[in-house]
Formats: sequence, structure tokens, C-alpha cells
Amino acid sequence: MASMGRPRLRDLFDESPTPHIAHPPHTHRRDYYVATDGSFESTGAGLGVIIETASGKRVARLAIHDGAPDNNVAEYRALHLGLDALAARAPESAAVGVLVDHDDLASNVNAAVLAGRDREFRTVAGLSHPPGTAHHWRGIRARIAGFETVRAAAVASGQNPAHPLANAPEEYAHVNRNTASGRPTRQSTEQVPPPSRADRHAGD
Repeated sequence: MASMGRPRLRDLFDESPTPHIAHPPHTHRRDYYVATDGSFESTGAGLGVIIETASGKRVARLAIHDGAPDNNVAEYRALHLGLDALAARAPESAAVGVLVDHDDLASNVNAAVLAGRDREFRTVAGLSHPPGTAHHWRGIRARIAGFETVRAAAVASGQNPAHPLANAPEEYAHVNRNTASGRPTRQSTEQVPPPSRADRHAGD
């Protein structure tokens, strides 16, 4: 369960807007939630990731030093990292809720989800992503397509639980050694994905 005083990712997701996609109550039932954040400073940058189940059980936390050239690239890299980490721990049948504090990124994720459902929906072709993020955007889209359903919500930076991990990765380096393996929260014959799926770099 979530620690005292720390909101569950599910609660944050339920209370946050999901650009491009209506947010009726039944869509709140996600199996996994992933919050990501990327930071950029002239002296360095970091990526933060938190993954939880619907009950608030922590599956993984990551705090990684990174050399992103700007904040936009850092945000896309962080989500790419978070979805890669989730794909190694969750079944393809999972419904996933994504929390980011980058409004355009949340909007792009949801537009990509809509486009994946309807081949006549051409939003993705018209989407713009910041310079330097093309590789990560391809990877994000590949991971989105690998789950049953994905929905992104936009949260304020101060509410993003991954924010401290991204902004002070040296202080949270220990979390990278305390990552647990996740278990599917749905009844499914499929467990974790095979290594061929978990280890490949999407979008390469």
C-alpha cells in the first residue's frame, strides 16, 4: 500500500485531466500506474520513475542521472524509461495509467492511443514533438501499442511524485537497488513478457 502521507498514483490519476480522452469513472480502473518526470539543469539532469499497482503497492522506483540537452527531451526520455520498466514487469493485458507534468506529452500520448484504435484517425501524423525527442517518441508509441490500454493524465509539477527523483537522483540512488518485480493485477495466463519483448529497445 502507499506510505502514510503519500497519495497513491491511482488517486492522482483519478483527479487529473486526461487531454483528448473523456475520463468517465470506468476508465479509472487501471492495473498499473506509472509517474515519470525529467529534469534539466546546466549542471546535469535526471529521470524519475515510480510504478504502482492499483492498490498502491510499489513495483519500482528509478532515479537516474541523465544528460538531456533540454527539459522537453528529459520529459520524453523519462516516460520512455518508465514504460520500458513497466513493460518488463507487467503483462500485455494490463491497463495503464500514466502521470506526467508535461501537458503536451500527455496530450500526445492520448492522441496516439486514439489513433491506434482507429486507423482513420490521423492525429498522430499531425502531432508535433519537440526537437530531439523523435527516438523517444517512437519508443513511447511502441510501448503504448504493447499494452491493452493506456491513458495519460497531466499533473502539476509539485504534485508529481517522480519529481524529487528526477531533480535529485544522487539522493535517491538507493531506490534503484530496491526495485521489486511486479505481478499482474488481472487474472491472466500471461505473466511477465518474454525477454525478447522486455529487453528490446522500442523504436530502434
